[in-house]
Amino acid sequence: MKKREIFSPVKLTDSQKEKLNAEIKAFYLDERGEEIGIIEQMQLMELFERKMAPIIYNKALDDAKRWFSQMMDNLDSDYYTLYKEEG
Repeated sequence: MKKREIFSPVKLTDSQKEKLNAEIKAFYLDERGEEIGIIEQMQLMELFERKMAPIIYNKALDDAKRWFSQMMDNLDSDYYTLYKEEG
């Protein structure tokens, strides 16, 4: 039997990182009136990627499981509505 693959940690693409770095920079400027340097942006991005991404990923996974479970419950009830009266 083939062993299941372990998923790699959540990683962002370069374009996603660039967009989020721009958001971090804009947030600091808008909310705090401060300029934030590229090093600080990258450090915050790495922190989010390491610490927050797995939490958000797991939440999304739980939401998907809950949705799938509801659909399976619907499937079960829909299945029995297809039954024909006997005799």
